[in-house]
Amino acid sequence: MGKTYWLLSSTEENFNATRKLEFSLQGVDTHQRRKAVRMAEEDRMIFYISDRKAFAASTTLISNHFEDHDRIWKTHREAEDFPHRVKMRADVVVQEEKWVDAMQIGPRLEYVRKWPPEMWPLALVGMLHIIPQRDFTMLEQELKRANIDKPARRRGRGRRGRRGRRNRGGEPAARVDPPGSALLTAQVLDDRASPTESPSR
Repeated sequence: MGKTYWLLSSTEENFNATRKLEFSLQGVDTHQRRKAVRMAEEDRMIFYISDRKAFAASTTLISNHFEDHDRIWKTHREAEDFPHRVKMRADVVVQEEKWVDAMQIGPRLEYVRKWPPEMWPLALVGMLHIIPQRDFTMLEQELKRANIDKPARRRGRGRRGRRGRRNRGGEPAARVDPPGSALLTAQVLDDRASPTESPSR
């Protein structure tokens, strides 16, 4: 049987709870039981932060579905303990300041095409979604791209030129005077060296 590609919609608070576990475990709520029991080893999962509208991580499942009732994740329903669990390992994890903006990439997903473009977030209501492999691959590539630091631009080129250019050996380059300045300088020096003549009476 082939892999299934999952999109898990989580609040930021619950995503941080999963992060604290180093993405070793994920629970799914009781409303998603029919899908959750299909989670299996080698499946892939993308994390969507619903209250931030951002994609934040991808993982690979390393166990089949099982049930457990330790309280880790939170919701407004007091009885909910996210019992449908799976073990996993992190693949791509993006720092918060680099999370991928879902408002930019979300409308491009095949999975949301049945919704009007301006209403695509409604397609991700509910915690667990099975998405096309193409969507998963595109989202994971965006996560990887977000993790690549852009090289900082070199600044102050023009200002350094004003301070004084340097040659390849690191020594200050010879100053180039504007045309005619040497002749003017020589005339000034010659005038200063000549004796002052007394006015005739």
